[in-house]
Amino acid sequence: MNETKQTFNSSLGKKLIMALTGLFLCTFLIVHLGGNLLLFKHDDGYSFNVYANFLTHFPPIEVIAYVLYAAILVHTLYAIILTTKNRKARPVNYAVGTKSDVSFASKNMGLLGSILFLFIVIHMSDFWFTYKFDVLPFKEYHTNLLSGVTTSQAFTPESKEFEKSVATVGNDEVLRVKDLHARVTQSFSHLWYVAFYVIAMVVLSFHLKHGFQSSFHTLGWIHRKYKSLIYFVGTWVFAVLIPLGFAAMPVVYYLLSPNKQL
Repeated sequence: MNETKQTFNSSLGKKLIMALTGLFLCTFLIVHLGGNLLLFKHDDGYSFNVYANFLTHFPPIEVIAYVLYAAILVHTLYAIILTTKNRKARPVNYAVGTKSDVSFASKNMGLLGSILFLFIVIHMSDFWFTYKFDVLPFKEYHTNLLSGVTTSQAFTPESKEFEKSVATVGNDEVLRVKDLHARVTQSFSHLWYVAFYVIAMVVLSFHLKHGFQSSFHTLGWIHRKYKSLIYFVGTWVFAVLIPLGFAAMPVVYYLLSPNKQL
């Protein structure tokens, strides 16, 4: 037990925790992007609102969500500890700079991580906190079971505790659910918010490019056979496709918004 404790209290142990939590967060990003891509369906938010309700009311998902929050906090805490320790170990910069192959991302992971943490706080406050604890409008969807056509209208529940209902009325399936899609549309109608979101995704790209590859090195899970594959996935999947996918949502919603604001 003491040896295990000493291992995780060491610099190497802290890096291992950083690597494991980082890879867990990478996995979450893939799932999160997949869910958010439902915003591109032309169904007046039906699929996205169902998805949002599922995430916040399915117990196993709620448990994973709290593990995710813990992973974010642990990853951030250990990043601060390691960054502070490294700076204390070399408090004064070298008088003469030397050329090196160290990338911009590896030299500025602390700054990149700080910007991302700020983005996560704002993002969760705007969407997750609002969905869970604030007042959101409700939407009523009528899906004709014969034709498959879905129509929607505003809905006002009689009770504050109301969350969701599904019923069959004649040939229609009637779904009443919180309209998080309306919140997304409103938030992405502000140019400053869209700009901040896109900048955060650029930061995420740099952070993931270095962090993903570095995690495999830290864990010793890299071999010359698979090194090129790991670098390919780290670059094209995590540093390009995922940030682009997230950045596309606010840009498209802003461009299509009839109520654009600064």
